Amino acid sequence: MNASSPTTEPARPGRGRNPRGQGERLREEIVTAALVLLEELGDDRTLSLRAVAREIGVAATSVYLHFPDRDALLLAALRRCHADLTLAARVAEEAAAPDPVASLRARALVLGTWAHDHPGLYKVLHESTLNQRADTSFRNDIALATTAAVQRCMDAGLAPAADAATVSLDLRAAVHGAVSLRVNQPAHPWPPLEDQVDRFLAGLVGVPRRQAE
Repeated sequence: MNASSPTTEPARPGRGRNPRGQGERLREEIVTAALVLLEELGDDRTLSLRAVAREIGVAATSVYLHFPDRDALLLAALRRCHADLTLAARVAEEAAAPDPVASLRARALVLGTWAHDHPGLYKVLHESTLNQRADTSFRNDIALATTAAVQRCMDAGLAPAADAATVSLDLRAAVHGAVSLRVNQPAHPWPPLEDQVDRFLAGLVGVPRRQAE
């Protein structure tokens, strides 16, 4: 749902406007403020451009100059959120190299740790109806990277040969399910995510079980 027509609002006292010529900086500040609010709300339907404007202390018209409606701002926020998650997964994977199984495990675990740190953003990223209304094909990056990680395990003879894309899809579905349950039912006595991920890797990918440390 698009936000209503813009109206001028006074800036929050004590917060100055960005100097002229720093439009890109203001745009990034708007996206950052939207992410802060989305983390708090855990539901993009309650986000408004006016609330974002109040968060950074500018007039609502300044937000509308960069984002014509809520969907446009939400899409930019989801792109930033996805980029952060993608980077975290890549860093974790590279840190565990050259062991392909350890790298795949590290990649899978990042989803859990990221969701634990950002439960509101996790809900918005995966549950927003914008995913059905807008082009969010940028999210395919994680699917492709996970498929490549699974394929490396197969190529190294550490997992049975199979269709890596299908195995990757099953793995991601299992990990997402485990993470989503934790986000939505935090009081439940869940087993350690690390143990569940190890079972997923062994049962779905076919890699050897990790030895207890």
